[in-house]
Amino acid sequence: MTRDGSAGPTVARGAEASLRRVDWWGFPALLKERDSKGYRPKALDDRLRRERTRTEARLLVDARRLGVRTPLLYDIDLAHHRLVLEELPGPTLRELLEDPALPYATLANAVRSFGRALGRLHAGGIAHGDLTSSNVLYPEGTEGAPAFLDLSMGSRSPGLEELGIDLHLAEEDLKALHARAEGLVRAFHEGYSEGNPAGEKEVRSRAKAIRGRVRYA
Repeated sequence: MTRDGSAGPTVARGAEASLRRVDWWGFPALLKERDSKGYRPKALDDRLRRERTRTEARLLVDARRLGVRTPLLYDIDLAHHRLVLEELPGPTLRELLEDPALPYATLANAVRSFGRALGRLHAGGIAHGDLTSSNVLYPEGTEGAPAFLDLSMGSRSPGLEELGIDLHLAEEDLKALHARAEGLVRAFHEGYSEGNPAGEKEVRSRAKAIRGRVRYA
């Protein structure tokens, strides 16, 4: 599992998995272990955990081939539903949006680079599937390219609906977390258009339709 077979305490726990800090041959890393769900039949639970672990590993690698930053995949253990991932430094997009001391122009540039990276991901045929501002990290700070975390709910060759949901979730987070959301959404769209020039209009149109469905549901 790790160099010495040990792992540190849990540093984060989500709905699907827990993260523990480990040392991987001298590199700081995170052990991600997909939790068992007692309400599911064991055979189904094992299959779902294995499939989602495999999916995340593949998408992490595929995204990097597109030039989109993700944590390096150090190891995969399908039998125990575990991944060992590079531990990246830096603030999340959510932390940037909630930082009152961060100049607006700096934040807008970071949001534009987020849009550009998402556009590149979509143009390459990958949907994130769980795109929140907490799953976007800036390892080199606001001037560097963002990294996408947790692609376990993502998909390869997604339909327009899945791409639209990614865009919708990103827009909603920007609107919810910053007072000057209109300008940030515009910067995000500018970046997305740069990253996905051929598909931008279609995806934005679907995101708008999704927003309308959610509003009147």
